[in-house]
Amino acid sequence: RLWRRITDKIGQSRPSISLNHLLVDTASMKLITHPRNFDVVVTENMFGDILTDEISVLAGSMGLIPSASLGVSNKGIYEPIHGSAPDIAGKSCANPAGSILSAAMMLRYTFGEEQAAAEIEKSVEIWIEKDDLTPDLGGCATTADVTRSVVQFL
Repeated sequence: RLWRRITDKIGQSRPSISLNHLLVDTASMKLITHPRNFDVVVTENMFGDILTDEISVLAGSMGLIPSASLGVSNKGIYEPIHGSAPDIAGKSCANPAGSILSAAMMLRYTFGEEQAAAEIEKSVEIWIEKDDLTPDLGGCATTADVTRSVVQFL
């Protein structure tokens, strides 16, 4: 109820933004069946973690997805959605795109560096198109290979 009161209050001050309240099970279904209908999802941590893991399959891998936990100011916590992935730690097969794209989000939202963020995002796009992918996407590139490629495209 606290979430609903706060979002309703904020929503009333921004009439140009469409606000819809959904229960998590309905949100889960709609995210999978109509993902383009969502720009922003505001939820608490546990449901957010579950929903982002679920929706990442549409992009192809949890390794691709950045996240931001933002407060009232422009400061936030930026991280990939996949967590620490202890099952692949030390194997050089983790997809670094989520971490790299999280840094792009930080540049955009905390530091106001839109151009730098866009350039990083474009470099990740070029890497994906190059098709030198990590194992989570069906390739055999290492974490370092991908990082080098993205830096090269920058």
